[in-house]
Amino acid sequence: MAARFEPLGIEMVTGPEARGYIFASALAYRLRAGFVPIRKPGKLPWKTRSISYQLEYGEDRLEVHEDAFQPGQKVLVVDDLLATGGTLKATIDLVESLGANVVGVAVLIELTELGGRKRLEGYEVVSLVQF
Repeated sequence: MAARFEPLGIEMVTGPEARGYIFASALAYRLRAGFVPIRKPGKLPWKTRSISYQLEYGEDRLEVHEDAFQPGQKVLVVDDLLATGGTLKATIDLVESLGANVVGVAVLIELTELGGRKRLEGYEVVSLVQF
């Protein structure tokens, strides 16, 4: 998966808690890029920016340090699963709210029947496995 994104000059890789940032950190290492975790509320020790998003069964929120990304920085967003696309879209919106540019989305598994890719239109989405 790293080979697909090497030509893009990725500067930072990020992924949402809990499994997304496990895979994001490994990709960051392979791409020789920085890594930023996107966390659940209250887990980060410094000033944060947050975003709320809808789940099928309620609402959730993600946070990131407000100085985690620089304007114009090229960012790859990584998660384990693309289902409805809600978490990934919230992650993208959070990254872009800090001025960075999301240049790609990488997931291990995509559940195609749930239509998450449509929610991420305008972004290159790469999945290893599709069901």
